[in-house]
Amino acid sequence: MVRPYTPTGGRAIPSRRTLDLATLLIADADKPLHGLNPHAHRVMQHCLPGRLSLAEVAADLRLPGAVTAVLVADLVDSGHLISRSPVPAAQQHDRHLLERILHGLNNL
Repeated sequence: MVRPYTPTGGRAIPSRRTLDLATLLIADADKPLHGLNPHAHRVMQHCLPGRLSLAEVAADLRLPGAVTAVLVADLVDSGHLISRSPVPAAQQHDRHLLERILHGLNNL
């Protein structure tokens, strides 16, 4: 049994506060993986084939999301990963759909 703080070297707070479970992670395939600790190396192996969310990486590695966030933040800081925040829910709308709904409500 490994304690959750072991992979992070005892750190509990990621260096980046912008990471959440829906953050998309994109690996830089040109960055060398030598010199990474085993947990960071595993994160990179999962991210190299394509884009994954932080939640997917945490689930694949069977690590808590908070622990994975600390590992990912270190990899973003080193340039191994690029993080992309998802579009906020407030910005996800279809103007045409909303106009049709409004038109339908006006017809009632």
